[in-house]
Amino acid sequence: MNIRIQSLIGIARRANKIASGDAQIEAMLKKRKGFLLIIAEDAHGTQKKYNQWASDLKLPVVVAGTKLEIGHSIGLSPRSAVLILDQGFAKAILLARS
Repeated sequence: MNIRIQSLIGIARRANKIASGDAQIEAMLKKRKGFLLIIAEDAHGTQKKYNQWASDLKLPVVVAGTKLEIGHSIGLSPRSAVLILDQGFAKAILLARS
């Protein structure tokens, strides 16, 4: 995962525009909230769990970084997935990815 994406995820967390952890992500997906789902490359179970759900909601999914990198970028313990709840942050991360 590149530094730009890590920074954007960290800023989104400080702005309170992310959901992390299974319980939070599932709650937001059930409410049809969120603009981008970021899943760790080493979280195969999580990828299987959320890929179909995200495609049903037409939610873009980015598989990038490791659990440790994602957790570090939001200042918490290792996380297998992060849901971006703000459209501006989601667009910026997708642009930074390419």
